[in-house]
Amino acid sequence: MKHTPSLAAKLLAEFVGTFALIAVGVGAVLFASGGSPATDLLGVALAHGLVIGVMVTAVGHVSGGHFNPAVSAAMIAMRKMTLLEGGMYIVVQLVGGVLGALFVKGMFPDKFGFDKYATVSLTSGLSPTNGMLLEAFCTFLLIWVIFAVAVDRDGAFGAVAGLPIGFTIALDILMIGPLTGGTMNPARWFGPNLVNGVWTDAWVWIVGPVLGALLAAAAYQFVVLGNDEEVVRDDIRKSL
Repeated sequence: MKHTPSLAAKLLAEFVGTFALIAVGVGAVLFASGGSPATDLLGVALAHGLVIGVMVTAVGHVSGGHFNPAVSAAMIAMRKMTLLEGGMYIVVQLVGGVLGALFVKGMFPDKFGFDKYATVSLTSGLSPTNGMLLEAFCTFLLIWVIFAVAVDRDGAFGAVAGLPIGFTIALDILMIGPLTGGTMNPARWFGPNLVNGVWTDAWVWIVGPVLGALLAAAAYQFVVLGNDEEVVRDDIRKSL
């Protein structure tokens, strides 16, 4: 008999996954920014991609492995989960992000410059609007892949969906990491920026990922999946 995870189990899985993402991601950024010869942009991208790939594979069967308010917002909008459950996901993701950032700040020596390098910000010369659009574009790619490998019942990856999802995050960071931080995730921005008290252009990392996520989810749901009656009935049941 298939085990149905409790809400508490789902929320714990989302907390642990988001905590791990922020702890590993910020830690890698500090190593790279501090001039570590072992970590550069590729290392930062791989760190984020690997931790997401591992955590999605580990607990995706429990909570869906969102670890990202933009992902949860897309699932709510497409009726893959209820508004109440999705809202609770987002809360624990944000809490996990903050505690993950606090963990790194408390564990890493001051020489790695958490106060300077952990903050997510736009590169000099990049307008907030362009930054938002870059975040939206890369989040669109991420959510498209998530729907293709983890939501679409005909997807080819199934139980190993974490692999292509992690690769997509790594590729996104290689593209826009030096420009916007390459978060594709409001929790990835919120955690370290709350700890450092920096709110400059905050809307970029909220509007961009959420907009990209909603557009990708809607496009995949209505264009690729179409009017699959079984899927629609299942989505309506989950939204009640």
